[in-house]
Amino acid sequence: MTEMNENPLDILPEIFLVAGAVLGLLLGSWLPRHRQWITGALAATACTAGIIAAAVTSPGPAASTFGDAYALDPLTNAGRIIILGGGLIVLALSLRPLHADPREAEFYVLIQLALLGAMVLAGAQDLLLLAAGYLLASIPAYTLAGFRKDGPGTEAALKYYVVGALLGVVMLAGITVLYATGRATSYLALDGALDDTPQGLLAVGTLGLLAGLLFKAGAVPAHYWIPDAVQGSAPPAAALIATLPKIGALAALFRLGAVPLDAEPLPWAALIAVLAAASMTLGNLAAFFQSDVKRLLAYSTISQVGYLLMAVAVAAATGRAQSALLYYLAAYTVTNLGAFAVVCALPGAARIDDYRGLARRRPLLTASLVVCLLGLLGTPPTAVFVGKLEVFTATIDGGYTWLAVLAAVNTVASLFYYLRWIMPALAHSSRPTPPPRESRTARAVAYTCAALSLAIGVTAGPVLDLLSGPMSR
Repeated sequence: MTEMNENPLDILPEIFLVAGAVLGLLLGSWLPRHRQWITGALAATACTAGIIAAAVTSPGPAASTFGDAYALDPLTNAGRIIILGGGLIVLALSLRPLHADPREAEFYVLIQLALLGAMVLAGAQDLLLLAAGYLLASIPAYTLAGFRKDGPGTEAALKYYVVGALLGVVMLAGITVLYATGRATSYLALDGALDDTPQGLLAVGTLGLLAGLLFKAGAVPAHYWIPDAVQGSAPPAAALIATLPKIGALAALFRLGAVPLDAEPLPWAALIAVLAAASMTLGNLAAFFQSDVKRLLAYSTISQVGYLLMAVAVAAATGRAQSALLYYLAAYTVTNLGAFAVVCALPGAARIDDYRGLARRRPLLTASLVVCLLGLLGTPPTAVFVGKLEVFTATIDGGYTWLAVLAAVNTVASLFYYLRWIMPALAHSSRPTPPPRESRTARAVAYTCAALSLAIGVTAGPVLDLLSGPMSR
């Protein structure tokens, strides 16, 4: 029997989020409307404390806690720091739009719960805990998508919920089949126990489990909800939906591929490689002619998930895959949230043409937009450039050279739609355009994210060293 090593200090970052959410909900019931920002400050404090706790425990050896259900290793700790850091950015983007809103406190509480679900996905080492993380990451996000209660928000929440509920049920069915097949839910117990099981049942269970995680990651074929959900949501909620849940889902997929499914008779790596190729290609093709900036970023997100899945495909084949995935996740989070910060800074600019002549009015904001969009492309010296380089190298080491070549072609092709946004912003506007409504806080966040994207890219060597290390087994 597995020893139940239940030490609450092992999950201190998660406890901080739970405490912040509960206290925020209670405070929100008593504070006057103009002081609801205190709950946002409390949420930011919880995220900061969680980052510090995760950073302090990172140098320790890989281990498991709560009966091997939750892993304590570089994958979990890095996932915690990236998710909580992204949460701080989303909270900052929410301060101005939500100020004095009747449900301001609820928004901050929902953000914390969504972050908590993503963290559980990243550290889960048991199928039942993985299912709990899926629900915890999904339900608050559904509410955030429709938080404005207008037509587009309601449509976004409905599509998000229907697809999520359907694939969540499929995921639970897959977990049930895997439990019946392997007689366990723990990854460590399933590792090796699935080798002699009927391949038909194993395939059904694996595909069912994969369906739910592909939905959270936003990968093909469970991607079609992302553009509508991102376009219909408020910009801060769209930034969260398009970025943070994917960190937990991709970490969960990586852990599955490295521990219980690495030696099963099914071609797990080949399947993930095909999904990676489909995601990056379809995401890029769909983004080519988008004129709505949030839809463009949504399709860009799908393509970025394709690149990230490359590291998942070679999780068990090369030791470079883990550090490549984690570094790319950190780079992608900062850069993508920086692009959304520009969108939040200009809430009246919904289409690419609305950015025409922005360089004359806001040169620093335009520079931030250029850095973030070219960063998503993978232009040196941004962090995503190093992330793509590491992922491409790991993919070749893992024996999938064809996938790396396809990814390089897709990267070049994606330059087209990023330039379609950049060029109008740099162009001279021949007609007098009144400056759109602006958010100073979001502008500051955009500047910070652009600077971080460059800083992480320049300091890639030390960061990659911190992300290497054995997983919990």
